Amino acid sequence: MIQFDQVSKRYATGQPALTELSFQVAPGEMVFVTGHSGAGKSTLLKMLALMERPTSGTVTLDGQNLAKVRAGGIASWRRKVGMVFQDQRLLNDRSVFHNVELPLVIAGMAPADRRKRVRAALEKVGLAAYEKQLPPTLSTGEQQRVGIARALVSKPPVVIADEPTGNLDPKLSVEIMAMFDAFQQVGTTVLIASHDLMLIKRMKKRVLVLDHGRLVDDVPGSEVV
Repeated sequence: MIQFDQVSKRYATGQPALTELSFQVAPGEMVFVTGHSGAGKSTLLKMLALMERPTSGTVTLDGQNLAKVRAGGIASWRRKVGMVFQDQRLLNDRSVFHNVELPLVIAGMAPADRRKRVRAALEKVGLAAYEKQLPPTLSTGEQQRVGIARALVSKPPVVIADEPTGNLDPKLSVEIMAMFDAFQQVGTTVLIASHDLMLIKRMKKRVLVLDHGRLVDDVPGSEVV
């Protein structure tokens, strides 16, 4: 589902973000990416969402070489990738329902179909009763669930999450990770950047370890201790 082949990223300042990064993620696999601050975790995820482009090498997602996706096709491409952020980036003047609905509106889906999709997504994250509320009235954990529902409402084959539990307490972090685990169980490919080593160990999933933009370890879930 995901393949990085000798991918490097160097910014205009000359600073390298990724160096000759190569790995594959199978369809329906859940993988963590970890490493120190500045190791390149966020840059890696941004390439899958076409928020960054590699300086060299090839990024492939679902059989598509992302170098061939031109500027005019980026919005359409992003429907294939659900994105969850540490900062949920919700629209505070719109209801929970309308925040989750937004990707479907952009995609041009019919209103009746949108309503079904949104309510199903909110049900999955335990927020069916909150659809009329505004994000500022929700707890941090509930806001994160809204962000997850919005990422999943388009039923993308891939979900990427950048430090999705960074602002949550340990109990809520475990609950959020259980949601990602459940999505993987129904075939969604999940790639999560996190520095929470205790949580990663608890999940027992494959771990990619970055150090200054290089892949220094690829640990199978069975060997995570």
